[in-house]
Amino acid sequence: MFLSDTHLQVRDMARQFADEVIRPVAEALDREERFPAEIYEQMAGLGLFGIGVPEAMGGPGFDTVTYAVVMEELSRGYASVADQCGLVELISTLLVQHGTEAQRGRWLADILAAKTLVAYCITEPEAGTDVSGIRTNAVRDGNGWVLNGGKIWIHNAPVADVGFVLARTDPEAGHRGMSIFIVDLHAAGVTRGPKEHKMGQRASQVGALNFDDVRLPADALLGVEGRGFHMMMSVLDKGRVGIASLAVGIAQAGLEAAVDYARQRKQFKKPIAEFQGVQWLLADIAKDVEAARLLVLNAAHKIDSGADATRYCSMAKCFAGDMAVQRSADAVQVFGGSGYIRGFEVERLYRDAKITQIYEGTNQIQRMIIARELLAKGAQA
Repeated sequence: MFLSDTHLQVRDMARQFADEVIRPVAEALDREERFPAEIYEQMAGLGLFGIGVPEAMGGPGFDTVTYAVVMEELSRGYASVADQCGLVELISTLLVQHGTEAQRGRWLADILAAKTLVAYCITEPEAGTDVSGIRTNAVRDGNGWVLNGGKIWIHNAPVADVGFVLARTDPEAGHRGMSIFIVDLHAAGVTRGPKEHKMGQRASQVGALNFDDVRLPADALLGVEGRGFHMMMSVLDKGRVGIASLAVGIAQAGLEAAVDYARQRKQFKKPIAEFQGVQWLLADIAKDVEAARLLVLNAAHKIDSGADATRYCSMAKCFAGDMAVQRSADAVQVFGGSGYIRGFEVERLYRDAKITQIYEGTNQIQRMIIARELLAKGAQA
């Protein structure tokens, strides 16, 4: 599958930005766990947020393939930065597909400009993979709503201005009893837990949000009441393409580092690149990175063509996440003892890779989705 001239131009722009702006500060961001607002402002200026938002709504109007290419290149620089791009893509997609003109007018431009920071709020202590377990609820109160409950492990929770919160509005209706609310996170009744200290992607801010009798206006409801679960799930195919791309970017950065190090590092009076054992490690990393990249591009193309993309998105996410963990470990192996030391890029890449097997649906869940799709629709491509 070949990329168009437009895809290549956007890829090269994102690659240059990653190499010149993101990569030089990645180690410090990881060490300090700092939210890089200045980088996100520059990304907004380049149109790297809301990649799929139509031009008529203030976005660049690119396709899912472009989104995948950008996510990979940003992740080559630092996965935490790519993660912010992915978060904005999900939120902006929800607004484009389900928001009213007034809601888009109020929120979309500032989100794409990185002036308003967003959070995608689903996970709860009893509701991770099993979203049906959410207990956060919204009850009608006059023309508005009252929101109560709490969310955990929410990306951007410590810094976000607005949350897109999945809450139960009909306790008897199961999946059909959930709705999405656009919640001002500076409002009375909203509190935040402390920032979590994570294994990897440490510059991505993650924490808890609690809602105690938070009053919401009628226009805080996004889309149709009772369709929140389905709306959230509708953007997950694209989200999984994004995480798969991010995983490819991590592994690609590890491959580049390992190849450079193998050429320079000498043992027994010759570069370790001359030893077959090291060559096989490099070859295995390279072939799996390329295989994952092609799975990602195929899934993205399926979405863009309007095809049934679910199994392909789950395949891409599952394979790429597993690959990133295994092959970033191989990059550490090429570095030997140095790869185990903080400050070496491959050590960070190994830690950053692990979460790609967990978020946007664990890889065990992806396997269940793939099997369900096969059994329901057949094995033919």
